[in-house]
Amino acid sequence: MGAAPRCPPWALLALAAAMALPGPLLPAPALQPQPQPHPEPLLLPHGPGHGDAALEHGDDSRSAALELSRALRFYGTAVRSLHVSVATNGIIAVNEPSNEEKYLGQFPVSFGAIAPFMADLDTTDGHGNVYYREDSSSEVLKLASDYIKRGFPETTFEPSSVVIVTWKLVAPYQGPGEDPTLEEKRNTFQAVLASSDSSSYAIFLYPEDSLQFYSTYSKNDDGKIPAMVGFSQASTNYYFWEKPGSYNIIANDEDSIRNLHKSSNAGKKGVWVFEIGSSSDSIVPAKISNVLESVESSEQDQEMTSKPFMSDYGSTEIRQQYVTSSMDSIEEDQHVTYSVPQLAAEDLFPAQQFPPQEPQVIDVEEFDETGIVFRYHTDVQQTCANNRHQCSVHAICKDYPNGFCCSCIAGYKGNGRQCVAEGSPQRVNGKVKGRIFVGNNPVPVTFENTDLHSYVVMNQGRAYTAISTIPETLGYSLLPLASIGGIIGWMFAVEQQGYKNGFSVTGGEFTRQTEVTFLGNNEKLVIKQKFSGIDEHGHLTISTEMEGRIPEIPSGASVHIEPYTELYHTSSSVITSSSTREYTVTEPERDGVASTYTGAYQWRQTISFDECIHDESLHATSATQQLSVDSVFVLYNRDEQILRYAMSNSIGPISDGSADINRNPCYTGTHNCDTNAICRPGTGNRFFCECSIGFRGDGNVCYDVDECSEQPAVCGSNAVCNNQPGTYRCECVDGYQFAADGQTCVAVEYAVNHCQTGTHGCDIPQRAQCVYTGGSAYICTCLPGFSGDGRACEDTDECQQGRCHPDAFCYNTPGSFSCQCKAGYRGDGFQCVLGGVEKTRCQHEQEVALASGGAFFQREMRVAQFVPQCDEHGNYLPTQCHSNTGYCWCVDRDGNEIDGTRSGPGVQPPCLSTAAPPVAIGPSVRPDTIPLPPGTHLLFAQSGKIEHVPLEGNNMKKNGAKALLHIPDKVIIGVAYDCMDKMVYWTDISGPSISRASLHGGEPTTIIKTDLGSPEGIAVDHLGRNIFWTDSQLDRIEVARLDGRQRRILFDTGLVNPRAIVVDPVRGNLYWTDWNREAPKIETSYMDGTNRKILVKDDLGLPNGLTFDPYSSMLCWVDAGTKKLECMNPNQFGRRKIVEGIQYPFSVTSYGKNLYYTDWRRDAVVAVDRMVSIENDNFQPHKRSRLYGITTAFAQCPGGHNYCSVNNGGCTHLCLATPGGRTCRCPDNTVGVDCIERN
Repeated sequence: MGAAPRCPPWALLALAAAMALPGPLLPAPALQPQPQPHPEPLLLPHGPGHGDAALEHGDDSRSAALELSRALRFYGTAVRSLHVSVATNGIIAVNEPSNEEKYLGQFPVSFGAIAPFMADLDTTDGHGNVYYREDSSSEVLKLASDYIKRGFPETTFEPSSVVIVTWKLVAPYQGPGEDPTLEEKRNTFQAVLASSDSSSYAIFLYPEDSLQFYSTYSKNDDGKIPAMVGFSQASTNYYFWEKPGSYNIIANDEDSIRNLHKSSNAGKKGVWVFEIGSSSDSIVPAKISNVLESVESSEQDQEMTSKPFMSDYGSTEIRQQYVTSSMDSIEEDQHVTYSVPQLAAEDLFPAQQFPPQEPQVIDVEEFDETGIVFRYHTDVQQTCANNRHQCSVHAICKDYPNGFCCSCIAGYKGNGRQCVAEGSPQRVNGKVKGRIFVGNNPVPVTFENTDLHSYVVMNQGRAYTAISTIPETLGYSLLPLASIGGIIGWMFAVEQQGYKNGFSVTGGEFTRQTEVTFLGNNEKLVIKQKFSGIDEHGHLTISTEMEGRIPEIPSGASVHIEPYTELYHTSSSVITSSSTREYTVTEPERDGVASTYTGAYQWRQTISFDECIHDESLHATSATQQLSVDSVFVLYNRDEQILRYAMSNSIGPISDGSADINRNPCYTGTHNCDTNAICRPGTGNRFFCECSIGFRGDGNVCYDVDECSEQPAVCGSNAVCNNQPGTYRCECVDGYQFAADGQTCVAVEYAVNHCQTGTHGCDIPQRAQCVYTGGSAYICTCLPGFSGDGRACEDTDECQQGRCHPDAFCYNTPGSFSCQCKAGYRGDGFQCVLGGVEKTRCQHEQEVALASGGAFFQREMRVAQFVPQCDEHGNYLPTQCHSNTGYCWCVDRDGNEIDGTRSGPGVQPPCLSTAAPPVAIGPSVRPDTIPLPPGTHLLFAQSGKIEHVPLEGNNMKKNGAKALLHIPDKVIIGVAYDCMDKMVYWTDISGPSISRASLHGGEPTTIIKTDLGSPEGIAVDHLGRNIFWTDSQLDRIEVARLDGRQRRILFDTGLVNPRAIVVDPVRGNLYWTDWNREAPKIETSYMDGTNRKILVKDDLGLPNGLTFDPYSSMLCWVDAGTKKLECMNPNQFGRRKIVEGIQYPFSVTSYGKNLYYTDWRRDAVVAVDRMVSIENDNFQPHKRSRLYGITTAFAQCPGGHNYCSVNNGGCTHLCLATPGGRTCRCPDNTVGVDCIERN
């Protein structure tokens, strides 16, 4: 929110001088451009004589991309080529642009662009030229560098290459019968893009009088469209949606465009400089620090500087809310504001922020991507007429020569923007977080999202503040810092005549930074607080952060603070104060004696706020005021873990307390007025009580006025009135919402998402997608491999396009194609060379064994000949069997036997192939997660992808099954789910690696990719925020944080083929299987690795899968050797057979009454009712292949907590839960890491 800027006298002189300048020369003959006086000195050298290429004349000419020798950095991304094919229209595109009809008049543009003057320009019939080149000559680099350093004087930037694009004497597009006055108008301007290895800058140059038209007519019959100056980041296309890029608007109306050559953000008229790419992903405008050129020589004595504008009430922030396409939840986007130059008067106006256009979403439930944009304004002086909304409803707005101000009406207190009824109690709510060292303890106490609540009796100036959930190790030591809540007392201190408390000055909108230095050991604590004004409930909001070290006060001690005074000094939107305070600590009694000691600290604070500078009467308050604080009460309740502060506050002149005015009961709070009344001081000790607005009575007793009963029509039609203490609130009835005036209720226009309801007119999902564009609108687009308008799509026959090699066969399929080299050739079909296919190691060994009559395979059992078995791609089959003996074993990718896997005749071990299947030739699928709809789902791995099946109750909703994630070159084995962050984790043995992705959509992230052999099972402790996994090649079990950091090996002995692993976070237990053919077993331990023991070892064959049900506390497993599914309570003896005779189970999970397992023979997910021990359903994916890990993605986390749930259990690094406790452990590589281990 902001008030109008000052209009300094020199700006008015400059404006008058500009109006006195001679007008343009007489117009030249028709269809000839008007002369443009002296445009050249401002522009960099250009034209054919300087090596420029010239764009072909036309209305929308296109040319090849300009390949750059030095990458341009744009919104944090490196751009190697610039498509200047649409430079006719005053833009430089960073990707292949669309036709001009699709983007002119629109901003941002999907292809990304730098726009010094985007409009429908025309160079047909020689009406101007567009020149462009890349230049690295020292002279040109020096000119560009000089411009950049004018705007960024502190930069050390030295360009190594520049791109210069010049639009010279270009004309506006003119349709038949359009404005004849535009025929003679011509524009000249230039864009310079300068780059080094690390950053890039853009320079826009507009010579004097070089812009003679500011709008062009639309070809789409939209009338005149103003030109657009700005930057637009390219959209990002995902598999099912498009994420619009950020964009920055510099000017987009005629007044703004007209002033481009008169103003600057770099101290020289017509020069505009921006940093467009570095380590940051945003656009940064130049800092205005130089003296602008004077308008005429007679004004050389008039200093014309551009200075940052301090808004009377701060910058305007516009927050946009998004309503996602599949849910009713509303999420606020991030917001950033800039203060940027106002073009006409060289002052700075507050910036506005605009989000990107509504994302195009299909089946996306949550989406909060935002863009950041700033805008230059050329608005005229702001007045109450267009800024009344910035004042409180209980305030009046008054215009002044240079702007406007707000002031509260009688009966209300505040700064005009925020007003509250005099004498009415106030409530303050907020959050506190901190990281504080206590005494000499090397481990800080950390806390966040802690509640703060305060209640203020306004007519007594007494504030009560409570902060909850403060641990005992910190609570007593915070007792001396009463001013954490004392700032609230200052805000509502009793005001002596002529003096103002904090709320009257700031309206409850300010930031406060405090530094506390404890005398003695010199401990320091920094407190940062932000007050954000009054919320929709009528409560003030506050956020508090604390960091540093404080002296330790023993548990059970009490603290006493004597009354004190503090001076507050005010100067131009800043209030400062400093003081030294003492406190007395009384320690708990020992042997009947309670010792006391006195401590002291220095207190320095700075309060920053926005004030209205136009109303001089607001500055009549004394620059120095004294805050008097007494009746200070501090207490910590160890049972409730609540810290409490209370104090009485008054503000007035500097005094020793002896003046008569200080003894008036209104100022000391010793009156008997009602808590909802105002105390009015008289002479001496006299006073009278007056009920606050919204209350009635004699002042000693006040009753609430029910405005809703007394004024039945106060809220108007289609609204209901809710009475509240001292006021009332209007709420629209169902089906209505407040109009823009915030008072009138109008009918809600319900939007229909036809893409979600299926009422769209797009082709079937196999050929097209429906893209929701907001409201009830949507567009249809054909999927890759199909062509058409989206409502009717036909398969594209890629084979007719010659996509394969001439010596290959092309096979067209719906939406795709494949290539295969002809006989006698080898290759991938895109490239084929003459000659047979090179044999793999497996094929070579197989050929030698067969040709020689069978060589003995070098293993310990040499009963008869062994011939290696290869798959269709020449890789070793993961399971190798001896044809004569019947023995089978697992091999790695090189054909070497894996220890502990050899099985007797008739039993095949569950071997995993580490060779990823070849990627299908054709259009690739992005490796992004496709957001899941609400509810609980099964997630399961199928080689190079993760699929999901929704659950309705205990039933699989098979028609809703689809792929969640495609990674075609990976072999995904284990799958786990974090129900708190909605993230899926998986292991990949082809990499090998461990990765994760959000179920809200987006690209996957690899979190571990070193020191892995064959990671298989994976489990997530959602309470302690850790992952656990097994590695069957390295024979170990490890733990790490969810982001892959702080790895620690829990077990590396006693393991042969560890596979499945699950956790019981609430009880702190870990369970895993080892299918060692010599001694299969299921083991358990605490999550810190202690108390390891074998849980099951009898009657096991190949225990592949394991699951723990958090609701029934049952541990269940599937065994591919015994063909059984069994369960047990880990804390009791005995186990229960659920079903037997199953085929080849691999992994298992549980939900409700069902167990779900994947089966290698059936290529299916099988559901078993564990209550009645029967199979009740199964699901086979459309494409049949082996299914691996399976897990349950709960809609809500199971209940419970462990000792690592809060503040990481107080651990510096790994917090590992145990039954009834926790253990702090360090990662294995702790060199240089400040880590503390403790039980």
